[in-house]
Amino acid sequence: MASTSTDFHVFDTTLRDGAQREGVSYSVADKLAVARLMDEVGVGFIEGGWPGALPKDTEFFARARTELKLRHALLVAFGATRKAGVRVEEDLQVRALLDAETPVVCLVAKSDVRHVREALRTTLEENLAMVADTVAFFVGHGRRVFLDCEHFFDGYAADPDYGVRVLEAAFGAGAEVGVMCDTNGGMLPMGLGRVVADVRARVSGKLGIHCQDDTGCAVANSLAAVEAGVTHVQGTANGYGERAGNADTFSLIANLAVKMHLPVVPPECLPELQRVSHAIAELANIAPDDHQPYVGHSAFAHKAGLHASAIKVSPELYNHLDPAVVGNDMRILVTEMAGRASVELKGRELGVDLAGQADAIGRVVDQVKVLEADGWSFEAADASFELLLRAQLPGAPEPLFELESYKTSVEHWGNGVVVSEATVKVHVDGERIISTAEGNGPVNALDNALRQALVSRHPYLAEVSLADYKVRILGWKGGTSATTRVLIDTTDGVGEWTTVGVHSNIVEASWHALVDALTYAVRHRAPART
Repeated sequence: MASTSTDFHVFDTTLRDGAQREGVSYSVADKLAVARLMDEVGVGFIEGGWPGALPKDTEFFARARTELKLRHALLVAFGATRKAGVRVEEDLQVRALLDAETPVVCLVAKSDVRHVREALRTTLEENLAMVADTVAFFVGHGRRVFLDCEHFFDGYAADPDYGVRVLEAAFGAGAEVGVMCDTNGGMLPMGLGRVVADVRARVSGKLGIHCQDDTGCAVANSLAAVEAGVTHVQGTANGYGERAGNADTFSLIANLAVKMHLPVVPPECLPELQRVSHAIAELANIAPDDHQPYVGHSAFAHKAGLHASAIKVSPELYNHLDPAVVGNDMRILVTEMAGRASVELKGRELGVDLAGQADAIGRVVDQVKVLEADGWSFEAADASFELLLRAQLPGAPEPLFELESYKTSVEHWGNGVVVSEATVKVHVDGERIISTAEGNGPVNALDNALRQALVSRHPYLAEVSLADYKVRILGWKGGTSATTRVLIDTTDGVGEWTTVGVHSNIVEASWHALVDALTYAVRHRAPART
């Protein structure tokens, strides 16, 4: 179903515009995971990419038809209007966009006369016809159509009428939303608000805003546009995007819902903002921004002294809202506050009943604090956290095995061939098992060897394989050593789960994540034996 507010749209383009950030490269599995996460914060629309232009995006939309079950959002495919001089029915990019089979299509069109003449090398009238023809084509095929007017504000400065004509052409052909894009990100809130107010007075269709952050004002510009009459805002998770990035979807949601009192997402979704923000950062392999508004680890952190004294009287004296509203916690840096409620809520989400388990919750909170101080993070590793949680409950199952030792080696031959080998020695149900296997790297070899040692007792592990592997160096300790965090995505062909490991040695960090991955597979994914 769509968002609770049909009048106001929150449109997320993390998977399209956000993926243009330097250093970000999502796999198709990552894209599916990001879409599921953004759905959990209640956005109304998720733009998945450009089918036909990028093979990965084409595959994403094909898999999404069967693998992506969204509760709040509608999936959107992005693409361009027909090419100049080409009939819309014959434009291959248009056909690929139709083949994505999404309920909503977002088209991009030029709205700056200079771009029409110099980039498209066509006439102003032909550009209007390209917009009208393509919008009408998709409306005729039962699609809801949004139009992104690229370089709208730069175009307005050059010719304040042409962008309005583009919007009118789109609305006249059946477009639902016309989005004014600050593509270069050069606007400030005052000027942008004046332009939006002028356009709002001249057109009758639903207007949207898309802001880049080159002046550091993307969120402020978006809010100024809302104040001037826009009812559709576009953003990306954590503000990811090319150059300086985009308007941050999480800041947009929080400001619109909490400060402007607009019902832009279901109320129960607001407390998911921090968790989803950090989980997407992990998937993008980018360290979460501790100082990010609303969702940053330090957004509600206070040092001892004047702040702490006032907070003892009333937390509201130094917090602009209750951090729990957006899923965050207030912290006193010298004596960090416990997150018992967060653990209980997360347990409920994972299907772990913690009612009446106050002691267990306390142990988990204490353990997480110690682990996070050493670099562990469970934001994007639900499987590892669930194992940690269940281990503190009465009747916790025994480990799958007892480790005696493991070793890995890498051999580089003279002909350039590199061979990795691993040997594990484990005790399973009282039996000592030695297993040796090769792999395309030490971690793959270790995975193969451990799986080989366990598969006779747990045949389901033969269906399990490593889907993705991410490494982050967290910081230097001493002269040359560093703490390494490893995230491993594992799949059984039906679903995926993520585990985490941390150590100064990358292989040992990987070992922790691998053990959790296989343990989770056996305990929570394997079919019940009859």
